[in-house]
Amino acid sequence: MRHPFLLHHLLQRSAAACPDKEAVVDKDRRLSFHVFAAAARTCAATLRALGVARRDRVAVWLDKSFAEAASIFGISMADGVFVPVNALLRPPQVRHILGDCDVKVLITTPERAEALRGTDGPLPVIVLAAELYAASRPFDPPDACIGEDLAAILYTSGSTGRPKGVMLSHRNLLAGSRIVSTYLGIRPEERILSVLPFSFDYGLNQLITVVDQAATIVLLTFRFGDEIVRTIAREGCTALAGVPTIWAVLTQAAPSLARTPLPTLRYLTNSGGAVPTETVKRLREVLPHAQLFLMYGLTEAFRSTYLPPAELDRRPTSIGKAIPETEIFLVDPQTLRRCSPGETGILVHRGPTVSLGYWNRPEDTAAALRRDPFIGEHEGADFVCWSGDLVRMDEEGFLYFVGRNDAMIKSAGYRISPTEVEEVLMATGRLRQAAVIGLPDGVMGERVHAIVVAASGQPAERDALLSHCTRELPAHMVPRDVEFVAELPRSPNGKVDYKRLRAERAEPKA
Repeated sequence: MRHPFLLHHLLQRSAAACPDKEAVVDKDRRLSFHVFAAAARTCAATLRALGVARRDRVAVWLDKSFAEAASIFGISMADGVFVPVNALLRPPQVRHILGDCDVKVLITTPERAEALRGTDGPLPVIVLAAELYAASRPFDPPDACIGEDLAAILYTSGSTGRPKGVMLSHRNLLAGSRIVSTYLGIRPEERILSVLPFSFDYGLNQLITVVDQAATIVLLTFRFGDEIVRTIAREGCTALAGVPTIWAVLTQAAPSLARTPLPTLRYLTNSGGAVPTETVKRLREVLPHAQLFLMYGLTEAFRSTYLPPAELDRRPTSIGKAIPETEIFLVDPQTLRRCSPGETGILVHRGPTVSLGYWNRPEDTAAALRRDPFIGEHEGADFVCWSGDLVRMDEEGFLYFVGRNDAMIKSAGYRISPTEVEEVLMATGRLRQAAVIGLPDGVMGERVHAIVVAASGQPAERDALLSHCTRELPAHMVPRDVEFVAELPRSPNGKVDYKRLRAERAEPKA
């Protein structure tokens, strides 16, 4: 087998080396690497027959499933670009993604296809997953792409406006798998429980890493924490990746966790926000044999730092140091000099997982991806990722998250654009103004809070606004509360004073 340089090469290599090994557990189905690779080939053959060519975008809007996993690798085999769409998104948001990156084919279900047909505008070719995988089709991948080519577009909320697509190359994806496998010590005998969506870079990396290492992935869509506990026990899972809300559910609303032996669970990993110290303490009490890796990352550069479990007691609030093959440094946003220990600056990421930028957004790309300010162009300066996050470094080089340098809300592991929520609120016609902010929350990290001014003659109907948001937005974007005020405060330049809104509501009232 050739050295892998495209995503689907990983699947071909594992299928050739261990065809009968269990690759995917999807409810009561257990699929081998041979079946996995055959399904990907069927997908690729169908896409090619539909006219999908190199660099064409193909979206996948499915629940977490074997079909979704096979589609991701099948699109790669067809030399296409896969666009995984979060199953929780509503049709208007899916429409935005399909139109924004000019998707040629959408793989979905009849119900979701029907929901999209009820919205305005042209649709891509729709392929139903059940029909796509009804019969196998042979296919020999053309491999016209190289590692630097675009492999995936992951949509993430921007600081303003609608979600934007982060472009990832094949080399980005393979580097992410290689690096994570290194510091987590992932082995072929691993059985990784997957509860995060593949539209989230963290969830996607789990799938790719499993295929890379010829391990096993156990897919789970859960409602209650006890379902996670039962699945770990039943399947002998060795690893679980989560975001802070998952750990809160497990420690506060999963009574079976404390009484169920989970001897196979080797490690837990967290990203998507800081885990409260009390939650970390509880996890370590009930799972003393499992190592806990606290990590920090961003879609534009995948993973940036991790805190080794041995450092948890000494530095419980640290996000750790740089992942392998990566350099992390802090830059003063005013002077553009490197920060010294104790100073707060913008976290900058340099390494092989830095993305290709944002789809069709050159200005946003130029703001996030810049030439390394400390390496001259004559030295072959590469591009680094400016995270927008404020971070502090201690004397020993360990990093500590301070806050965001923009208006983004980080809730339940999701990055949420206040502007997008505000647009949905204003679309009701009931409001004169709307401002959406994030307020501290012990479980969610931040909760979405709306502050609104009713339009003239309109009653202050909180429930009507929340019902509209529930119809138009996924659950994690719906405001937890709507607060009516007579006027929104403004800054000297006439803009809504978001800083004041947050400060007034975050501080305890006397």
